[in-house]
Amino acid sequence: MEISSTTTSFDSIAQLVESRREKSASTKIDPKNSDSTDQEKAIQKLRARDQEVRAHEQAHAAAAGGLAKGGPSFTYERGPDGKQYAVGGEVNIDTSPVAGDPEATIRKAQQIRSAALAPADPSSQDRAVAASASGIEAQARQELQKEKKDNKEEEQKDSEVSPHRTQIDIFV
Repeated sequence: MEISSTTTSFDSIAQLVESRREKSASTKIDPKNSDSTDQEKAIQKLRARDQEVRAHEQAHAAAAGGLAKGGPSFTYERGPDGKQYAVGGEVNIDTSPVAGDPEATIRKAQQIRSAALAPADPSSQDRAVAASASGIEAQARQELQKEKKDNKEEEQKDSEVSPHRTQIDIFV
């Protein structure tokens, strides 16, 4: 399972960019051109989206700490100015339980949930990962309760005198 903050690209921006690319081919933005205003608006939207995506993914990575499998990865879109802008991204996180240690699994699940919900505006995918982490935590809590119950029962057995055991009192 991965925490993956996939984001929807702005279809209208993509269409606008593509139509401008076809019209202008490899020309630079010309302030005298009537299309330049549309191109500048598209670039401004792409820049804003790029900043939003990068901040969102950085929030995931920072909260994930050592659970992150590398840094954020991004999906890019080329703007009418020829530059690449991040329009989507993800941070891969280790979500496997800690074998044989439900307490550690609980702590890990809590960190996963925190990482998933770290951005100011978590996506539906982020919320789904947080819910999955809550499920992992609940399962680990059940396992921990079972271990405690089994240990308690074993301690009680050890402390009881077996009916088959012979007890001899010696008096002098």
